[in-house]
Amino acid sequence: MRTPVPWTLTAGCCLLVSAALLAQQPASQPRAAEAPAALTLAQIEKPSTDSWPTYNGDYSGRRFSTLAKINASNVKNVSLAWLYDLPAAGTIKATPLQVGGALYFTTPNHVYAVDARTGQELWHFNFARSRGGIQIGNRGVAILGSTVYFTTTDCNLVALDIRTGVEKWAKEFCSIEMMYYGSVAPVVVKDKLILGPSGDDLDVPAYLEARNPENGDLIWRWYVTPQKEGDAGLDTWPNLDMAKHGGGMMWQPVTYDPALNHIYVTTGNPQPVVAFKNREGANLYTASIVALDADTGKMVWHFQSSPHDTHDWDATQTAVLFDGTIEGKPRKLLAQASRNGHFFVLDRTTGKALVSSDYAKTNWSLGYDANGEPKQNPDKRPQVAGALVTPNQGGATNWYPPSFSPQTGLFYVNATRAFSVWYIYDASDNPMGWGGTDRGGYSEQPELKAIDYKTGKIRWSIPRYGGNSGILTTAGNVLFNAAAGGIGAYNATTGEPLWNARVGGTVTNGPITYELDGLQYVVAGAGSRLVAFVLN
Repeated sequence: MRTPVPWTLTAGCCLLVSAALLAQQPASQPRAAEAPAALTLAQIEKPSTDSWPTYNGDYSGRRFSTLAKINASNVKNVSLAWLYDLPAAGTIKATPLQVGGALYFTTPNHVYAVDARTGQELWHFNFARSRGGIQIGNRGVAILGSTVYFTTTDCNLVALDIRTGVEKWAKEFCSIEMMYYGSVAPVVVKDKLILGPSGDDLDVPAYLEARNPENGDLIWRWYVTPQKEGDAGLDTWPNLDMAKHGGGMMWQPVTYDPALNHIYVTTGNPQPVVAFKNREGANLYTASIVALDADTGKMVWHFQSSPHDTHDWDATQTAVLFDGTIEGKPRKLLAQASRNGHFFVLDRTTGKALVSSDYAKTNWSLGYDANGEPKQNPDKRPQVAGALVTPNQGGATNWYPPSFSPQTGLFYVNATRAFSVWYIYDASDNPMGWGGTDRGGYSEQPELKAIDYKTGKIRWSIPRYGGNSGILTTAGNVLFNAAAGGIGAYNATTGEPLWNARVGGTVTNGPITYELDGLQYVVAGAGSRLVAFVLN
């Protein structure tokens, strides 16, 4: 439910929001929500500052906004605009989209629309007929025209009317019987919806699809691993049967370069998970960054972030796109801070590695090969007796989105250095499913890190006391991130803490920003609460 805030709270360093106190305040008369305008493809391709029309704000994955009304000097003056608490249980891991003055976001099998100025609920859709599935989280919606799209835990792609939340149609895009499920936010690319299933409990193949936004019909499908004789990458598997069941699931929305017409998909870990005796080889194209032709789904190039992964380190972290200069030469670039602790900068036209480094200290690799890909240390593979490895299964980072600021030239990531002991518990010649895991260990203090993309060196790092959230940077030289008990703002150039607000829990999604009526808002999810701040 919405909690209107008719009065202003400000603080120089820390803001405490008390839900009990807010509940005692008289309800204000919110401005009537305007009917959401249809979202055009042109508005997705060139977003305006009064919207956040796709998962990362734009196709690049940078999560950088050109808004600068909130800046490093005045961010301490932002105030609480409104709170919205979910009427149904769930944690907000989705990035809200803001279109036409309304916010659209998800939890598993639920979609919410709220007024972006007041937090007033416009509608709530519950996919009540779901047949089950894993409810670990949902990344959000896509919007095109007057339709909102999302995926359900039982493998349906669902289309809703943007004004009413009434279901238009639903189409199955994966099989719940095979332990697939929907968690990834679709992305609109030209006349297609790009999406794929999650899930790695069974040894099944992963894929990315393009579907028709009008009816959900399949246009093309790209499998992560080889599915027939003659397929590229088959020589990196022991045999076709292992490749056909090799996993590599989807966990993140894609990024896209309209000029090159390349979709950049980042793939999950191979299967069986952790155990590896029956899948020696690089296991392409799992744990990889892959460029696909947006029209056909055909592979253009690949780079493998974790060859022959044996630690459940998917490489699904966002492939962030930007233009920059390396060694004096202008280039179209792609950067990823991978779960395995390594940072890569690639030429996004060719896939050639330009920078390979570690952003968190690791002990599992022995440098890089000629392609810039990490070389695995065999002694750090999981063992029956155990092997001490860093990072742990959670990884040096995970699903929470990074950010890149073209103003500072820095790539920002929430990072953790943690150790654990990795075990094999299915030592047979033919393990299946999960054949091992990690246990025990310890973690150093998590950090927010800024990486110089030209060198891969850490420009600055600061201790991180909040949970794991996405990062937002702006032209005001402000970085928004999780902080102790809520959300914090930092100087994007130096990392200096500027402001902190406690909102009843730490940030659990990727914050966004937009401008309406001349006011800049910042919105983030904190558990089952969506919270908005504004600079009046």
